[in-house]
Amino acid sequence: MSAAELLALLAFATAMSFSPGPNTTLSTALAANHGLRRALRFCLAVPTGWTMLMVACGLGLGALVTGMPALNWAIKIAGAAYMLWLAFKLSGSAQLTQVDAARLDVTFIQGVGLQFLNIKAWMLALTLTAGWVVNAAGAPAANPGERLAIISAVMVVFAFTSNFMYALLGSLLRQWLSQGARLLWFNRALALVLTATAAWMLTV
Repeated sequence: MSAAELLALLAFATAMSFSPGPNTTLSTALAANHGLRRALRFCLAVPTGWTMLMVACGLGLGALVTGMPALNWAIKIAGAAYMLWLAFKLSGSAQLTQVDAARLDVTFIQGVGLQFLNIKAWMLALTLTAGWVVNAAGAPAANPGERLAIISAVMVVFAFTSNFMYALLGSLLRQWLSQGARLLWFNRALALVLTATAAWMLTV
C-alpha cells in the first residue's frame, strides 16, 4: 500500500469513525448510565465485531449482500428493529445504574453482533473493500491479504479510540446528569438519535 493510499485511508477512517452513529451513541449512553468501566466492554466489542465484518467482506460476503436485495433488506430491517429496541430501553432510564440496574445494557457479544446489523459499519466495510482491497475492475488488488490486514489494524485503533472518547464524554457527564431529570432527558435525546439512525438505515 502506497503512502498516498495510506493517507487516504487514515482520512477516511477518521471521518467515518468519529462521526456520530449507533456505536458512538451507545458508547456515550452506556458510560453516562453505567460508568466508563462498564462501557469499556462495548468499546472493545465494536472493533472486534467490525474486524470480523471487514474480513468477511474482504472474503466475499460483501458481494453476496450487495448482490442479494432480500438479504440486504433483512440486515436493514433487523438493524433498525434493534436500534428501536435500544432506543425504547434508553428512553425510560431516569436513574443511574446504582439505582436502576435493570435498564439499558449491552453485553460484549451483543456489541460484536451489532456490527453485523449496523448499516454504517456495512457501508464502511464495503467502501474499504472496494477502494483498498480490490481494483477498479473488481479483481483483487496486489497483495489483498496484506491490504486487508493493514485496513483491519487501522480500523481497530480508530474504532476503539472513537468509541472510548465518546464513552469518556458520557462518563464525565455522570455527576451533572445525576441531578434532577437531566439523565432522563439526556437519555431521551440519545434515544431520538438512535430512532433517527433506524429510520436512516431503512433509506440507504
